[in-house]
Amino acid sequence: MRIATFNINGIKARLPRLIEWLNETQPDVACLQEIKTSDETFPAKDIEAAGYGVIWHGQKGFNGVAILARGQVPQEVRRGLEGEPEDEHSRYLEAEVGGVRIASIYLPNGNPQPGPKFDYKLRWMKRLRTRAAEIWAEEVPAVLAGDYNVIPRDKDTYSVKAMADDALMQPESRAAYRRLLADGWTDALLSRHPQGGVWTYWDYQMNAWPRDAGFRIDHLLLSPAAADRLYDAQVDKDFRGREKASDHAPVWVELQ
Repeated sequence: MRIATFNINGIKARLPRLIEWLNETQPDVACLQEIKTSDETFPAKDIEAAGYGVIWHGQKGFNGVAILARGQVPQEVRRGLEGEPEDEHSRYLEAEVGGVRIASIYLPNGNPQPGPKFDYKLRWMKRLRTRAAEIWAEEVPAVLAGDYNVIPRDKDTYSVKAMADDALMQPESRAAYRRLLADGWTDALLSRHPQGGVWTYWDYQMNAWPRDAGFRIDHLLLSPAAADRLYDAQVDKDFRGREKASDHAPVWVELQ
């Protein structure tokens, strides 16, 4: 079972690239982030025509997450995180697919920091940890997939100096991510590439893609029952280099 995460950076603008990726790689499940469209204008028919059932949690112009499943419709479990009723951002969607619990996550960026956006990021991470603990306690195979907007280690960026002041790499962001791992979740890509140097994001500016000046912020965290079945985890890097591509590349795990 291949489960992927892909920050699509605007599903309408990248729809041809998305369909192309689905057709070429045929993941069993695909979690999308930054769909940047309202619920009413989500291109469900195009995705269904590619052979995927889909649920989505949209927001006009920014944010937004979706879960696609090949040949079936994901069974929605939850949309949004509890703990902050006034938070209307569309950043979390959870479903059941083929006996696996899957969440699509678009964690707040947090820039500029310090400030209210960074404070919101840390609060959101705390709320995510609460939900993750509830899922973990169910002892089911689970994958928390998405754009976490956290660079976990110095080895996960092309330049520590360039990112030093960014919210993605602050000690508080990293500590919150480490607490998730300490709760019993496995960082799938890290488990396969402990040496680092594997990127999932390349900025559109500063010639980042041709220079391979990227970093790793898209993660798939596995519960113990899923980690026991982990076969592989990789990045579909080539798709970042295609015409009108997202600034992220798809990342995936395969479970036996």
